[in-house]
Amino acid sequence: MAMRQPVLILVLVSCLVAVHGDSYGNPSPSPPPSSPPKLGPSAPPPSRVAGKTFESQVFTCNDNKTSCFGKTIVCPSQCPEMKPADPKAKACFIDCNSPKCEAICRNRRPNCEGTGAACYDPRFVGGDGIMFYFHGKKGHHFSLVSDPNLQINARFIGRRPQGRTRDNTWIQSLGIMFGEHTFTLGASKTAKWDDDADHLFFSFDSHPLSLPEGHRAEWSAPDSLLTVERTSTVNSVSVSLPGIMEISVSIVPITEEDNRVHNYQIPEDDCFAHLEIQFSFFNLSPRVEGVLGQTYRPDFQNPVKRGVAMPIMGGEDKYKTSSLLSSDCKRCIFSPSSMDGDVLVMKPTTMDCTSRMGNGNGIVCRR
Repeated sequence: MAMRQPVLILVLVSCLVAVHGDSYGNPSPSPPPSSPPKLGPSAPPPSRVAGKTFESQVFTCNDNKTSCFGKTIVCPSQCPEMKPADPKAKACFIDCNSPKCEAICRNRRPNCEGTGAACYDPRFVGGDGIMFYFHGKKGHHFSLVSDPNLQINARFIGRRPQGRTRDNTWIQSLGIMFGEHTFTLGASKTAKWDDDADHLFFSFDSHPLSLPEGHRAEWSAPDSLLTVERTSTVNSVSVSLPGIMEISVSIVPITEEDNRVHNYQIPEDDCFAHLEIQFSFFNLSPRVEGVLGQTYRPDFQNPVKRGVAMPIMGGEDKYKTSSLLSSDCKRCIFSPSSMDGDVLVMKPTTMDCTSRMGNGNGIVCRR
């Protein structure tokens, strides 16, 4: 009888291991002791939480400079989570300056019809809500936003079809400068598009960085609050700098249908993979510049012709920069010295309730 006692103990231990679960309540047995720990995002894949119901997150706006100060806002049941495990599910977004002090549901990927969008050839929706086109020039760089503490440039790719008088252009990469740091992201050149292959590349302070594939995989910058998070398995990310900006980015190709309809005359060796982008900005200065940034100025008078099929915004000469990471355009006002240690704890009015952003930034997050 004494010899069987260890067996009973082992059975009891194995039962305890079997009921161990993850943070979503899914049972997940521990790996054998000899297996090395697996690194990666803590959230399970979407299939593991499909059909599960989560309690809505609750937020309190505690910034007395916002119109919703002191208000408690509950995420709708249709989107209870700020970062849903299902990449197709809508997320909860809070704006403590919204007129109704209510949370809204929206996709985490770019909305090309929404404010701050930059998509297609390229078509922008300004901070004033007015749509316009800015063609730029293939192989050149232009300032999209230039403020004392933030510079965002774009590299344009394109081609000039036979018989046309201008380039068809698309945004291939972004260069971001804040303080003494730089960050770039872009779309790799590819001949044939593959939905399952990742076409994104990144660098931070001139060093290439690798972001694991998988929805909600995340990278955090050293000595900075910059974070990059995948919003799908491949080709879509969210870039956040608390109190400054949030950018949703997806990579898409020129499809055969696009090529046929617009007669781009795309060659066989390049599908012109490019970015679709939507920007959210917090605390821009009243004198912000850039192709897109100027539309956020309170005194901006949009010069584009409304009611035409393709309203064009000029300014190539004013906003052209010498490289992706330079602020030498004629209207650029970026000044790295203006970004001191306090700027990263400025209180944004729209919040993502994460461990890096939900502490002391004008919002309290809880279940």
